[in-house]
Amino acid sequence: MMSKKYVVIVDDSPRSRATLSSALRRLGFEVAGEGASGVEAMRLAQELKPDVLFLAVGLPDMDGLSVAAHILETLPLPILILTSHLDQELIQRAKEAGVMAYLLKPLREEELLPAIELAISRFEEFNALRKENADLKRILEDRKLIERAKGILMERERISEQQAFARIQKTSMNTRRSMAEIAQAILLSEAVTGRA
Repeated sequence: MMSKKYVVIVDDSPRSRATLSSALRRLGFEVAGEGASGVEAMRLAQELKPDVLFLAVGLPDMDGLSVAAHILETLPLPILILTSHLDQELIQRAKEAGVMAYLLKPLREEELLPAIELAISRFEEFNALRKENADLKRILEDRKLIERAKGILMERERISEQQAFARIQKTSMNTRRSMAEIAQAILLSEAVTGRA
């Protein structure tokens, strides 16, 4: 079993909330908060930052999938959607919103743990891929900066590409700044002197 996870349940049906809450507690989860509306879901997600959010589709004030999409924009976390009917359009909207699992009511306790573990695992994979993508993008942008800075040094100092790279690298080590920061400074100095 995974380490203790904190969950929030948002469902406008008190009976469904109570059933899910007691099943989750039996499985070793801590129910950190409960709500019955989309507004409460957003507030509880922000305040409690749960490990998992159970969110009903049919909420009195707004659509659960719209709430999920809003929460995922501001606070990424594994969301499991609860619904009483199977609907292809709903499943598609849930996927587009970034929901990690889709559970049919009435919930069966034996299906909860695998669904939660799968949702958390998918969420972690998704986050790792997103971080990797952001890192690769930053590396590419840094390389472009360094290339432009090398070009400026080569032209200004009449040195080779290898010498320009070595100068940026040495300055980076001496100042304990990244090569991208040094490149940015070179580009900035060139812009200030009006040569860029």
